[in-house]
Order: sequence, then C-alpha cells, then structure tokens
Amino acid sequence: MPQITQDNHNSVTLKTIWWRLFSLILILALAWFWVMLSATPAYAQANTINYTKTNLQNRDFSHTDLKGAVFAAAEMKRANFQGADLTNAILTQGILLEANLEGANLTGALADQVTFDKANLKNAIFTEAMLTRTSFFNADITGADFTDALVDRYEVKLLCPRATGVNPITGVSTRESLGCR
Repeated sequence: MPQITQDNHNSVTLKTIWWRLFSLILILALAWFWVMLSATPAYAQANTINYTKTNLQNRDFSHTDLKGAVFAAAEMKRANFQGADLTNAILTQGILLEANLEGANLTGALADQVTFDKANLKNAIFTEAMLTRTSFFNADITGADFTDALVDRYEVKLLCPRATGVNPITGVSTRESLGCR
C-alpha cells in the first residue's frame, strides 16, 4: 500500500482547490454569456409617448392606444380618454378633473396622487392599478372595475356608497372589486 506523504496531500489539496476555482469561474462565465445573449434591448423606452408636465386640457385621446404612455404631472382637465387603452400608463400627480375616461382601460396603471375629481369613470378598468393618495371626489364610478387595485382605505370608504353597476368587459361589479360590504 502506498504511503501518503505530506507533499502528496498538499499537492492533491491544491489541485482540488484550483479545479473548484476553475469550475466556479467557468460556471459564472457561462451564466454571464447566457444572460447577455438572451437579453433583449428595451425598445419600448424609445417609442414611449411622454406628456410629462404637459398642458393637455380639453385634448381628445378617445379610443387611442396609449399603452405605457407617461402623463406624470400633466394637466388633463376635461380631457377625453373615452375607450382609450392606458394599460401600464404612468399618470402620477396628473390632474384629470372632469375628464372623460368612460370605458378606458387603465390595467396596471401607476396613478398615484392623481385627481379624478368629477371625472366620468363609467366602465373604466383599473385592475392591478396603483391608486394611492388618489382623489375620486364626485367621480362617476358606475361599472368601474378596481379588482386588485391598490386604493387607500379611506378612499374606498368614500367610494363604496356610490359603487354600483357591473363592468361590461370584465363582468365584475364595482362594489365587489372595491371590497365593499
């Protein structure tokens, strides 16, 4: 039986360490190449409509495809978004006083700190929208769908007494989508 000397043991240990280090580097390199080769460029940014801090009062956007559009801090009093597709749009700090959003699709929209006061929101879809610190004073929410939307509890308490109707697209009642009792 061969005798294992200290030099042989150190040599085996160093080979093991080098082999493990080489394997780790190879795995990390392959992972990096996989991520880089499968990554797709973000073309959407170049094509995004951006109305940040723009005066859009009385503008007509009815039945327009505005997916991912940015309306941050835009002035949109009495603007017409009837039937518009605002999926994943950014409306942060927007003013939509007396605006018409009847039948608009705001699925996944970021609409925090927005003023929807006196707006027509009949049959609008707000599923999975972010509606924190947003005001709906005297807005018509008949048939609006707020399923999985993030709405302040205080605002929900104000909306529930006016929550009526069923959304014709989603089939969800406004009261149910707000969690009214």
